[in-house]
Amino acid sequence: MKKVTNVFWIAIVLIALAVGYGALAPEHFAEVTGNMESFLTTSFGWYYLLIVSVMVIFCLYFLVSPMGQIKLGKDTDKPEYSFATWIAMLFSAGMGIGLVFWGAAEPLSHFAIDPATAEPGSQEAFRESMRFTFFHWGIHAWAIYAVVALSLAYFQFRKGEPGLISSTLRPLFGDRMRGPWGVLVDVIAVFATAVGVATTLGFGAIQINGGLAYLFDGIPGDSLITQIIIIAVVTVLFMISSWSGISKGIKYLSNTNMILAVALLILVIILGPTLLIFNMFTDSLGSYFQNLINMSFRAAPINGENRSWIDGWTIFYWAWWISWSPFVGIFIARVSKGRTIREFLFGVLLIPTFISFIWFAAFGTTAIDVQSSGVDLTGLLTEETLFAVFNELPLGMLLSIVAVLLISTFFITSADSATFVLGMQTSNGSLDPANAVKLTWGIAQSTIAVILLFAGGLGSLQTALIIAAFPFSFIMLLMMASFYKSLTLEYKAIKRKR
Repeated sequence: MKKVTNVFWIAIVLIALAVGYGALAPEHFAEVTGNMESFLTTSFGWYYLLIVSVMVIFCLYFLVSPMGQIKLGKDTDKPEYSFATWIAMLFSAGMGIGLVFWGAAEPLSHFAIDPATAEPGSQEAFRESMRFTFFHWGIHAWAIYAVVALSLAYFQFRKGEPGLISSTLRPLFGDRMRGPWGVLVDVIAVFATAVGVATTLGFGAIQINGGLAYLFDGIPGDSLITQIIIIAVVTVLFMISSWSGISKGIKYLSNTNMILAVALLILVIILGPTLLIFNMFTDSLGSYFQNLINMSFRAAPINGENRSWIDGWTIFYWAWWISWSPFVGIFIARVSKGRTIREFLFGVLLIPTFISFIWFAAFGTTAIDVQSSGVDLTGLLTEETLFAVFNELPLGMLLSIVAVLLISTFFITSADSATFVLGMQTSNGSLDPANAVKLTWGIAQSTIAVILLFAGGLGSLQTALIIAAFPFSFIMLLMMASFYKSLTLEYKAIKRKR
């Protein structure tokens, strides 16, 4: 079970070709991938809006369905992790570093730089900025992850199948998923995971570099050498964690992440515009639910300017979450054994959504309040925005130090989780991949990030990942159909026995 399969070798070759192309011909690679992404978002934006909405409905149905009482595992199985640790682990893998990266920057952009429909800097833009940020990081994002994780956990722990994406499709295609078609499905998942985490390593190094430059005068703000050193240090740390196993390294790191995140959140609420934060959170929550259906299907077919905004933000996010869903879904499935479907969906869909809303209300409102006070943040790089906001608050240095620590631990956890998932997917779904396989994937991810930082091709590889999300979206639809077919048959059998 621990030996690598053909998926490993095929994925390695494909990743090497993509990285080589991006490193040797970055401008041409950027042009080709950019054109493909533009075509997909313009021509298939309606498709992304529809399928993600279907995923939300799918998850909500099973949340309230009588079938929700069925366990992701045998009836006697108990959860491996406490509820708090479980939430910390899935949250750290799901979008932890993204919250720090975009916590202040996205609401600020929707308010002052590129609002969805309102005038920049207006009160309506303020309200709109929070509503759309909630939308992009809320139930829809977590439903995408939940679809993959739910299907995998059910087939792996309830039905005894290997922990592979291809295994979830056997109720539809039978043993054909054991041959070349199954390999193809798993290769797409491995490619998306490896490339996605490599780009995150690169962007994470850039933000840590930006934070250190704000904290210490002697460190340049955009230094390739500094970023490579950061990646090297993080690689050593996450490989040590990975070597210790999922029940030690990832578990302890995830709990640390949540402690640091809660501490930073409380400090920002206290030191920032506290009353305004709570008022905006409450108002934005109501506005989010009031406009949820409209935002979910908003395609702006006869307004080119609004459509361009939707392509650049909403469609981009939906494709990005889909591209990350193999990695995050597999990891969430792995740590969710023994929970009922209803408990699983409550924990994966609703709790992280609520935490994300509080986070963006605090950081976004504070950033917009600083901008409105006369400090122009709009000319800064995305990775600098958070630290510039902290610079205007009491105890700004302390906030920045905690933020850099949090980014670092989220950074390590994501890479650690990814090496585990990649090892699992290329070892026939082994729940305990060999350390040599995990080490290989860890070094490969870091090498990809360094090469593309050096060649300037990181953004293009991110675009390539968005393109890879398109074929995987069809696999997700098949996973939903397969899960529904298998679960309903089992539920009918349970009812007959009663």
